[in-house]
Amino acid sequence: MSASASAAAGQSQAQSASIPAFCEGVLHFGTLPDHFAALSEPAIGEGQSAISQVDEAAVFQTRLIADALRYATLQLCASKESGHPGGFASSAEAIAALIMLGHKNIVTEVGHHAPGFYSSMFLDGSLEAMGISTMTQMQQRFRERDGLLGHLSGAIPGLLAPAGPLGQGQHFAMAGAYLNRDKLFPCTIGDGGLGEPYILSAMKHFNTSYPQVTNFLPVLIWNGYSQEHHSMVSLMDNAQMTAYWQVHGFERVILIDAKAFDDADQPEAYVDSTLFSDQARAAFTRAVLEGMQAAAESAFGGTLTAVIIKQLKGAGVHARGAKSHNLYPGDKPEKPSIAEALQHGALAPEAWALVRTLMARSGGGPAGQVAVTETERALPEIGELPMQAFAVGDKAVPSTAMAEMVAVLGERDPQFVVTNADGNEASAMKVINERLKIRHPTVDALYNQAPTGQVYEPLSEDACAGLAAGIALFGGRSLWLSYESFAINGWPIVQTVAQAMAELRRRTPAVLSMFTAGALEQGRNGWTHQRPEIENYIGGQMRNGNSYLLYPCDANMMQAALCLGDLAIQ
Repeated sequence: MSASASAAAGQSQAQSASIPAFCEGVLHFGTLPDHFAALSEPAIGEGQSAISQVDEAAVFQTRLIADALRYATLQLCASKESGHPGGFASSAEAIAALIMLGHKNIVTEVGHHAPGFYSSMFLDGSLEAMGISTMTQMQQRFRERDGLLGHLSGAIPGLLAPAGPLGQGQHFAMAGAYLNRDKLFPCTIGDGGLGEPYILSAMKHFNTSYPQVTNFLPVLIWNGYSQEHHSMVSLMDNAQMTAYWQVHGFERVILIDAKAFDDADQPEAYVDSTLFSDQARAAFTRAVLEGMQAAAESAFGGTLTAVIIKQLKGAGVHARGAKSHNLYPGDKPEKPSIAEALQHGALAPEAWALVRTLMARSGGGPAGQVAVTETERALPEIGELPMQAFAVGDKAVPSTAMAEMVAVLGERDPQFVVTNADGNEASAMKVINERLKIRHPTVDALYNQAPTGQVYEPLSEDACAGLAAGIALFGGRSLWLSYESFAINGWPIVQTVAQAMAELRRRTPAVLSMFTAGALEQGRNGWTHQRPEIENYIGGQMRNGNSYLLYPCDANMMQAALCLGDLAIQ
């Protein structure tokens, strides 16, 4: 063996000895930057849950986390020649900053960011609860039925909520914030699905109803592209996008545009920060870290706040723009474009070890141990709900009989929320409004309105179902009231949440829904009020084993049905 070959072999053995065990399966390793030693003392100290200051070391280590997330996401997707690395790649600095600041209760409305979130749970050690301790094991379980599904599942340790259909994550963030006022609930939002369905309007109505609950933080990942084309907001300039959020009630909008730091002469409005010089990358990362820190303080301080990260889709992975969205058969780790991206973003073993330390310490431990949804929430005792026995022949409106019980439930549990887009009074449930009050900033006794009410009434079934389902998933009591014919507009999120609840490792309160006015009765209002297929959807969900369809035929059965739901709640 030549002297050079002997030296190379010795170097390879030394590197193998230093590779952390969780990196088994990582295909490429990089070299340490010259300044690593000076900046490698973990910025999140032992026994701490967040950085104490934004200094050079914190900025450098935030960048390392972003690089690790990008690398793991791309290799994970390439291992199965499928999955979506591009959208999450443009959010890497945002997620890294939140982690360095100690925030672990992060949700998303973008199901296609799943491999990035799985990578985050892997890097902080949460997936070890699933028997996933190495990169090889994560790749084996990716996009498999008993592992890491293609879209986010709330069954994965550390992940607070499912994500598949666009425009649902903001409901989970608001529900989490409502039930946990001492925690920040960031929610990443993609510009490809920004308006679908009703993301900003849902947050606008929630803020009008609950102006003191501002500890949720939407983070728009504005990368200019959707799945297969430019996003519909890609032609907006920064002032227009800021105004767009301000008009929906956000008092403070913090926008960090990677273009302002570009020293690589990228010609387009959306740029890739991984192509910057080290100095420019550090400046951009610092801006994101400081911006996210200011946003968190603002959100906790009672100001409705949003963060916008403007960076090209696919930053740091195998392709740019919409072409980075999806991998296809043949997109293996050995494919030149993917191999080149992995090699460019590879970390040295010592850097991987530092990233694991930081992410495991953030927030007080792995997300699978510290996220609010990892433990069962204690609920106020409500005892037995009052019931009235009606004799055969008595005239009693079933919904009115149930409403009396709902009112008592709300009085005994101050955080219980009733949602209804179509009006309780019109459905013979006025007592709910009288006793629990419609939550509204305008006090009006005639309309049973009060700022502290427990009845949430946006004229949107999506917003009603979303908050009710989110509150139940996060451990609170809720009830969604609707018409059978209109409920179809809010059912997708209930379907998503009910499936997630069937997969969870913990008990949750039931999602209770009551739909009045069947298809035949609604036929008097014309075709617009006939949507009997909702029953088919519910019937299909009964296969989950945790969805139950009841048809109360009178007031006695209606009360019994609510009591069954009450048993499920407890």
